[in-house]
Amino acid sequence: MWDCTAGLVVGADAALMVDAGSSRAEGARLCARARELSGGRVTLLALTHPHFDHVFGAAEFTGAEVFAAAGAAAVFTGGREELRADAVRHGLDARAAREAADVLVRPGREVGDRLALRLGGGREALLVNVGPGHTAHDLAVVVPGEPPVVFCGDLVEESGEPQAGPDAVPSRWPAALDHLLALGGEDALYVPGHGAVVDAAFVRAQRDALAARFGVSP
Repeated sequence: MWDCTAGLVVGADAALMVDAGSSRAEGARLCARARELSGGRVTLLALTHPHFDHVFGAAEFTGAEVFAAAGAAAVFTGGREELRADAVRHGLDARAAREAADVLVRPGREVGDRLALRLGGGREALLVNVGPGHTAHDLAVVVPGEPPVVFCGDLVEESGEPQAGPDAVPSRWPAALDHLLALGGEDALYVPGHGAVVDAAFVRAQRDALAARFGVSP
């Protein structure tokens, strides 16, 4: 319904899921598919930002260590009711929203700057606190390789114009995209929170459009 994009990074020893879906049912489907692809249990879960469509499935990733940007855990605790209400406003069934909010998983580890996760077999994922921007707590996941892959959360959206809710920090959003571009470089694949994979030129154009939209000077 919300065209959310989730990700999976598989190493020899561990698998990292990026975002968990918009409901317990969606989280269960993602988890089952991730287990098939990774050959076992997903042990790590990175939440790019605390919006219902990216976190409400987290409880289905039983036993996974959950990561988020510094400060996000407070939203999972004190903002639980607002997340539920926001889900209903956006069309999630009220019962499904309540079920997800009641078991919402609070991140166990917060990333203040960056954190490298070694997944085995030479595979690594770098968690980077790149916000604020879309929210006050935006986390990116960078997977080195040829080419590098950058999971952007909703700092980047391909299937529609980036959404700026009441928790957005518009004055800092363009700088967050500059940070993403510096992390990935010109040859990286950038995975948006909604829609298809894009390139650096797309991210740069969206950065310029956001700067103009919010009146932010280069």
